[in-house]
Amino acid sequence: MNKNIYIRRRIEKTLRALVKQFPAVVLTGPRQSGKSTLLKNLFGKTHNLISFDDPLVRERALSDPKLFLENAGEKIIFDEIQYAPQILPYVKILIDKDRTKRGRFIMTGSCQFNLIKNLGETLAGRIGILVLLPFSKDEKEKIPRLKSELKTAQDHFIHACLRGSFPEVSIYPTIDATHWYAGYLATYLERDVRTLYNFGSLRDFQRFLQLLAGRCSQSLNLSGLANDLGVAVNTIKKWISVLEASQIVYLLPPYYQNLGKRITKNPKVYFLDCGLVCYLTGLKDREHLLKGPMAGALFENYCLQETIKSFFNQGLPPNIFYLRTHNGLEVDLLIERSGLLYPFEFKMSKSVNLGMAAPIDKFQKLFSKLNPAEGRVISLSKEDVSLSRNVSAQSINGFLKWLQNPH
Repeated sequence: MNKNIYIRRRIEKTLRALVKQFPAVVLTGPRQSGKSTLLKNLFGKTHNLISFDDPLVRERALSDPKLFLENAGEKIIFDEIQYAPQILPYVKILIDKDRTKRGRFIMTGSCQFNLIKNLGETLAGRIGILVLLPFSKDEKEKIPRLKSELKTAQDHFIHACLRGSFPEVSIYPTIDATHWYAGYLATYLERDVRTLYNFGSLRDFQRFLQLLAGRCSQSLNLSGLANDLGVAVNTIKKWISVLEASQIVYLLPPYYQNLGKRITKNPKVYFLDCGLVCYLTGLKDREHLLKGPMAGALFENYCLQETIKSFFNQGLPPNIFYLRTHNGLEVDLLIERSGLLYPFEFKMSKSVNLGMAAPIDKFQKLFSKLNPAEGRVISLSKEDVSLSRNVSAQSINGFLKWLQNPH
C-alpha cells in the first residue's frame, strides 16, 4: 500500500471557501486528526509550511518574531500555532497592512482553549475558524481496503469502536489499535495537558478519563466523579474544560428554553472518538461491544460523534440539544433547523418496532408549543419505515444525508 495515501476530507470545500474569504484561517481539532496532512495536500504548492513542533523553529520565532515573519514567505502555513502564540500580534500587523490579501496565513492548532483565546484577542474579525475531527463515516468509505469490509451500518459502528476513526489507525491495518491509543494518550497527556495546562501529577487525570469513558452518553455528574476520585468538584470542572478544549469530549446541552423546572439541566457527555472510549474501558472484541453493558451507550455516542462531524465539516455550529424531564421522559437528540425542532432517538437494533416511537410521540404532545417536527428513530436497520403519525425509523445513512443537506 502507498504509505502516502491521502483520503479526501469532507471539510475541504468549506476550508477553501474560508481561505478565499479571510486573511487568516485556523484549523483546530484533536491531535492526529489529519490537519497537517490536509493542509499540505490542499495548499502545499501555494504556501510555505512552518511547524512549531520543531523546538529550533519555535525558538527562532520567539526570539525575533518580526525577522522570522519577514523571512517566512508571502503565504504561510503555521503548524501547531499554540506553541508560538507570541507571533500573533506581528501577524496582525502584516494583515492590517493589506486587508485585501486573502488566505495569506493558514494555521493549525491541537488545543482549542488557549488557541482560540489568543486568536480571539489578537485577530478578531480577521480570521475564519474550522474544526477537523477524525474520519467521518463517509470518509472511511473512501479508504480502499475498507470498501469491502464496511458494508453495513453495524460494520461501521464496530470499526469506529474497535479501530477508531483517527486517520493513521484507520488507514493502516498493520498498526495495533491498542498500542496506538496508548501512545496517543501518553502524547496527549504529556504534550497538551502537562505543557499547556501546567498540571501536576497526571495519574488522577488519567483515572478520571477512564471513569468518564465508562459514563459516555450519560448526564454529567460532577460531584459523583469528584467523590469517586477523591478530588474537588472544581478540579473536575477544570479537567472537563481541558477535554472540551482538546476536542476529546463534547458536552451536549439540555434544551430548556421556556421549559422552567421540568427538565434536567446537566449536559450529557460524549467522546468524539468511540475508539478512545473502548481503549479506556478495555473493550477489545466484537462480542462484548455488541452485547455488553455499554453497547447502547456506545451506539448513541457513535451517532452523536458523526452528527457533530457533519456540522463541523460544513463550518456550522452544532445547534443540538437533548431533553430529559423530571418525570423520566428523555429524547436523545434535538436539532434546531429552520425554526423547527427535530427529535431523534438512537437504538442499537437491526429491527424496529412501534414502541420505539413512544418517547418522541410523548415529547411532541407534551411540548407542542416548541413546534416539534417529525421525529426519527435512528437504528442499524436498513429500512426507512413509518412508526406512528409523526415518527419514522431511519437508517444511519439516511440520517447523515439529511444532516449534510441543511435546506
